[in-house]
Amino acid sequence: MLKVRAVSYGGTAAIVTNMALVAGMSAATVAKAALVSSLLIVAIADNLTDSLSIHVYQESERLEPHQAFLTTLANFATRLVLSLSFLVIVLFLPSRLALAFSIAWGMMLLGALSWVIGRQRKVSAASEVLKHFSIAIVVIAASNFVGAFIASHIR
Repeated sequence: MLKVRAVSYGGTAAIVTNMALVAGMSAATVAKAALVSSLLIVAIADNLTDSLSIHVYQESERLEPHQAFLTTLANFATRLVLSLSFLVIVLFLPSRLALAFSIAWGMMLLGALSWVIGRQRKVSAASEVLKHFSIAIVVIAASNFVGAFIASHIR
């Protein structure tokens, strides 16, 4: 059985980062190739950097080496798979549709993860979903604003 704790950090980071990236880059009206490149960079470079950071942190906390490795691997795999799911959406759908599907897909994933976490913590799952959606919406809106600003001021 999948342990939510093993995928919650990487999953949340991948979901919100990719939604924000698609929203911001779409608002900036970048070419599909630029968006695909950005998603791949996040899926690989940002993911590796984040996984390394988690691993180093766990070592500094003196976590047992095998457990630190497994957690790092779970984080990397979770982020990679989720990031690639957004890439598939962008590759196969027209830009406007890709934006809508990316946001819908990301919110569905974030909602499911938040719901499971709420149930495991024995708190209001709906409250957890609402809280996490609110933060994700702020991140997406900020990215959209930056993209629109870039599109209108920098050419």
